[in-house]
Amino acid sequence: KLHDMNTHSWAPEAFWDAGRGQYAVIYSAVNSSGHNVIMVNYTSDFVTAGSPQVFFDPGYDVIDGDMAVGVGGYNYLYFKKNSTLVGARSTSLNPGSFTEFSTAVSHGGTEAPTLVKSLTSSTTWYLWGDTWSPNGVFYAWQTSSLAAGTWTALDQKLYTQPLNSKHLTIHPITSTEYGNLIAKWGTPAWNRLKSYNYPDRYVRHSDYAGRIDAYAFDPYPDSQWKLVPGLADSSGVSFQSVNYPTRYLRHYNYALQLDANDGTSTFAADATFHRTAGLANSSWSSFRSYNNPTRYIRHSNYVLRIDPISTSTEQQDATFYVGY
Repeated sequence: KLHDMNTHSWAPEAFWDAGRGQYAVIYSAVNSSGHNVIMVNYTSDFVTAGSPQVFFDPGYDVIDGDMAVGVGGYNYLYFKKNSTLVGARSTSLNPGSFTEFSTAVSHGGTEAPTLVKSLTSSTTWYLWGDTWSPNGVFYAWQTSSLAAGTWTALDQKLYTQPLNSKHLTIHPITSTEYGNLIAKWGTPAWNRLKSYNYPDRYVRHSDYAGRIDAYAFDPYPDSQWKLVPGLADSSGVSFQSVNYPTRYLRHYNYALQLDANDGTSTFAADATFHRTAGLANSSWSSFRSYNNPTRYIRHSNYVLRIDPISTSTEQQDATFYVGY
């Protein structure tokens, strides 16, 4: 038990304090000040904990502390301030020693900061945040100097958050650990398709029409698809709805809609597509119609259809990332 105060213990996080030879557990709580502060308890075994202390109180409401320890002679604490993410730093880990220094970042109402060091660059850091407005969307920023305290928003093409995720934590694992996890639990039996030029939007059905909409939305299974062997050609793919498993995306008058498989060869052909390298980015994917092979799935005014593709904009409209 961390404390006996009549309050919460939000967003706990632990880090090693080498000077004390103990772990510090920080969390958000309302103390006698009447506003949220970052509290700390010290422990050696995660069974018993020392008395709670105020770790960081700048005089205003702060929650969701996240630490980066021992970076260039400084320790960094990022936290939520007025729906933005802000950093403080100190040359020690002592409670009360941190001073706010960074430029605030946000995308709507943002909370739950998470600092992540690049695995490929010694100077690059990422700052992740979780939004409550819109609810449940992760955004990321990048810096080449944690000491500078300035951040640049990362293109959403470069990352895809897990479905239905909140208050993220990111921890590196080895390829062996990843392989063991896949061997034990497998991978999802479904996929989501993210738009290339509107990377906040995903392919979904709504009122049985195919379209791209901004994540997050309900019901979320509208965006989950099983990419099964093509109904008309097993070398192609068909998009089977997860929440309406008797229905598939097919084109009708060139518009994509979710229809029940009637068993006809026409339906099978309309619902079959050949996956190709992405027209706008070869590491992504595009989907060419089986029975209208000069046409590709693309979005237009957020509605999905099959069209001939020629311009750069159309190539981007017809390019998707297949992930989870």
